Amino acid sequence: SGHEGHKPVAKKIVLTEAGNDAFGTIQEIITKLSQDPTTDWSKVNLEAVRKHLLDMYDMTMSVTVVSQKPVSGGMEAVVYPTTDRAAKALVRVFNAHPAQLKKESGWDMTIKKGFGKKYNKYIVTVTTSKDSEVDKIRGFGYIGVMAAGKHHQTHHLMMAKGENAHKHEH
Repeated sequence: SGHEGHKPVAKKIVLTEAGNDAFGTIQEIITKLSQDPTTDWSKVNLEAVRKHLLDMYDMTMSVTVVSQKPVSGGMEAVVYPTTDRAAKALVRVFNAHPAQLKKESGWDMTIKKGFGKKYNKYIVTVTTSKDSEVDKIRGFGYIGVMAAGKHHQTHHLMMAKGENAHKHEH
């Protein structure tokens, strides 16, 4: 076949994936803390970050978004947790996220608890007074308004350093 005598060319493969995204996030934090000579290792709490990342996973992957619909000035989503862990995660996340969303975007987020079969469902409403941002909120839907902003990385680093980055109790 014309390839006799050719040696296979060894390609240098550089592995870049740390594992799952939570593991990679923690690995990035470790690298950043290790490069900072002012890191107070006695206050570092990577377990808090791990638990918070579980909350983020559960509020993303372990919920059913029952409905999303336009409302005046924004959107309303009905979210139902599908696991015990997700039910607890939503309580923690919804206690902190509305204030952060308001601070970063100016948007108003209200959370109303409703009754479901096994778990409480949540009615999440996000609105703005800026007509130019209404379609953006509607396009974002539940997961978009939860993921919006650049505070997550800073929040995780503060948490890892043992600083109160809106306290999470587990």
